[in-house]
Amino acid sequence: MKQNLQSTFDPRQYMLSRDFEIYYYNDKNPSRVDFHTHDYYEFYFFLEGGVSLQIKQEIYPLHFGDIMLIPPGTAHRLVIHDRSIRYRRFVFWISLAYCESLHAISEDYTYLMRKASEEKVYVFPNDRISFNTIQNKILRLLEEIHEEHFGQKAQIPLCVNDLILHLNRTVYEQESPGNRISDGSLYEKLTAYIEEHIDEELSLDALADIFYVSKYHIAHIFKDNLGISIHQYIMKKRLSLCKEALLGSDSITQVYSSFGFGDYSSFYRAFKKEYGVSPNDYRKLHSGIYISAKNSV
Repeated sequence: MKQNLQSTFDPRQYMLSRDFEIYYYNDKNPSRVDFHTHDYYEFYFFLEGGVSLQIKQEIYPLHFGDIMLIPPGTAHRLVIHDRSIRYRRFVFWISLAYCESLHAISEDYTYLMRKASEEKVYVFPNDRISFNTIQNKILRLLEEIHEEHFGQKAQIPLCVNDLILHLNRTVYEQESPGNRISDGSLYEKLTAYIEEHIDEELSLDALADIFYVSKYHIAHIFKDNLGISIHQYIMKKRLSLCKEALLGSDSITQVYSSFGFGDYSSFYRAFKKEYGVSPNDYRKLHSGIYISAKNSV
């Protein structure tokens, strides 16, 4: 990840592109933005800053991981409380025409747009685990836009559509927590539960108690489906999530503790065995946006 993924703040409130635009802003001194409206949807992903967002008459305090979705024609403005705190956020604009083209493919693409436009729900909080995954998809899209790769023109819309669908799925599943594990095979239920509770105790005994089956049966299911033990599956899942999160702004301590590792030494050994480099070296090699003193352990 390179520093050129960051954009200089532009106060314009109209799109230059026909379909979508996305920006990463990191400002020392936030600019005043008065009430305004757009003729497109604006996704706003808050990272940090001494600010709130006012939509119509309501002021919304912001926390790390909050997603705001502002529909076309909805008046909003930035409220600045403390200029001494860096103001960091991602801003993602999507045209009405592009939304309609996605809606024609599947209504699942516009679940959030309908909630914001029809139900007037504008704020969608996220825990760190969920937001780290979202942030990784945003950074991948920014990387694709700003760097020259073979197939770039074909890949960018795929990244955009993947991000939009993931946002809709994340909110839908947060609102319907039973959906992911209510149907399907025991294997599907187990993998869905593991994904939901990746930061918790996931021993065979604990899973056997939750699903009312023997731990030997669970072990047999994972061996048959994946060819690896459930312990190996959970470890690989945790390490993959940690690898994604290392590209974000969390400290290494926050990363490994968020995904079920009890101490740094066990995380370090597992990460280096899986990827061939230490967590700190991986971050230095792949991330340029968030490297700072607070990332050291």
